[in-house]
Amino acid sequence: MNGNTFRMPARRLVTIAAATALAAGPAVLAGAGPAHATGAEGRASAAVLRTALDVSLLDETVRVPLTASLNEVRAPHSARKTTLTARLDGVDGGKPFSLLRAEVADATATVTPAKAEARTELVQARVHVPGLPLLSVIELDKVTSRAVCETGKAPVASATVPGTVTVLGRKVTLTAGGTTQVRVPGVGEVGLDLSQRRTTSRSAAATALELTVSVDPLKLNVAEARGTVTLATADCKAPAAPVAPESPAGQRPAPAEEPAAGVRPQGEASAEPGLAETGGNSATPYVAGGALALVVAGGGALALARRRRG
Repeated sequence: MNGNTFRMPARRLVTIAAATALAAGPAVLAGAGPAHATGAEGRASAAVLRTALDVSLLDETVRVPLTASLNEVRAPHSARKTTLTARLDGVDGGKPFSLLRAEVADATATVTPAKAEARTELVQARVHVPGLPLLSVIELDKVTSRAVCETGKAPVASATVPGTVTVLGRKVTLTAGGTTQVRVPGVGEVGLDLSQRRTTSRSAAATALELTVSVDPLKLNVAEARGTVTLATADCKAPAAPVAPESPAGQRPAPAEEPAAGVRPQGEASAEPGLAETGGNSATPYVAGGALALVVAGGGALALARRRRG
């Protein structure tokens, strides 16, 4: 009866000690899990049209700014509006006037963990400025721009423009190099820069057309309109590549050393037939600890039992 009374606590002691030693292994390993590094987020934006104009009125000495945009989006958005109107006090009695009309005017910007991309498309478009309600600054068939920034790859910027456009009522053939100047006496002057592209190690930007406008229509109470009109722009920046985690000391782990000649790494199968294979893995220290706990607990229980009998 007494023997059974002491054997039960002893067995429980052995079981608890073994479980504690074996459970310690997974707990330590769990604390040493891999670290996940995240890079900076990418960005993308696009716009079908932007204006930055200063409009001077005949009966005023100040310039009225005209800053507007159509379908200007930032990731992750898209837009498909095809008209843009504006109002300026002192111009045509403050009535709204059309800046842009087009059959298609699309802008899209998207960003994923590994890629940022922006696109624009403008089809059958006419651009106006204050004072020229009937005469377009420019008429064109189609322009597009695209910027793609992907992690680990070179960014790409591209733009397409038609071979000919109509500027201030005149057909103009566009050239790839330099600025194309169009002058119309009594109306004004427009300079066209086409297919501007720029890339860096992580970013890209493309503009299909940029117009430098200077018109002096002398009607609708407008003396002069100067500034820029930008068509079909897209830009992006690639998400940063993940950075490998560093050691606690601030240094990267040193490369593993090659084993010396004739020394077989622990756990590698023996090349000689008939010999027993030995080795270990990451759980070996914990198994050994559990076994030691069993021995100690068993010895204690045996000593207590002998004293009781004595």
